[in-house]
Parts: sequence; C-alpha cells; structure tokens
Amino acid sequence: MSSKNSNKINVPEARAAMDKFKMEAAAEVGVNLKEGYNGDLSSREAGSVGGQMVKHICPVRTVVINRANRNVDKHIIPITYQYSLVL
Repeated sequence: MSSKNSNKINVPEARAAMDKFKMEAAAEVGVNLKEGYNGDLSSREAGSVGGQMVKHICPVRTVVINRANRNVDKHIIPITYQYSLVL
C-alpha cells in the first residue's frame, strides 16, 4: 500500500496562489522570506509565517454576551465566547 502525500499541490495556479499568500503572511509578521529555499529561517520565524496563514484561513471570532449573575440580584456579568469556523 503506497502512501500519497496529501500536502502536495497538483494545480499550478494553486501553487502560485499559495506562494503569494505565504509571502504576504511573511511580510505581515516581518519575516524576510525569499523565493526558493529558506533553510536559514529559525523555527520561530517559519512558525510565525505558518501561524499568520492559519489566522487568515481560520479566523477566531469573539462574542460577548451579558447575562444576569445568578448569585447577585440585578448584577450583569459579561461572558466571552471564542470560536473558529473550520470548513
């Protein structure tokens, strides 16, 4: 049974779009990313680029809901929910 690499991009247009997306994410976090090999990057720099890409793909949303405190009469407390939509 052979194992296929699921990270491989087979569509040339998709590869170009992903490279452009990666360069934009690197610029946003201040990492000097160049075309081709980037083995001189630290793990922290490479991770920050990947993390920035994930932030754009799966943004975290925050909702604040005010509700009555169960312990104190007529007292409102905020409850914060954070979620991300994964498709």
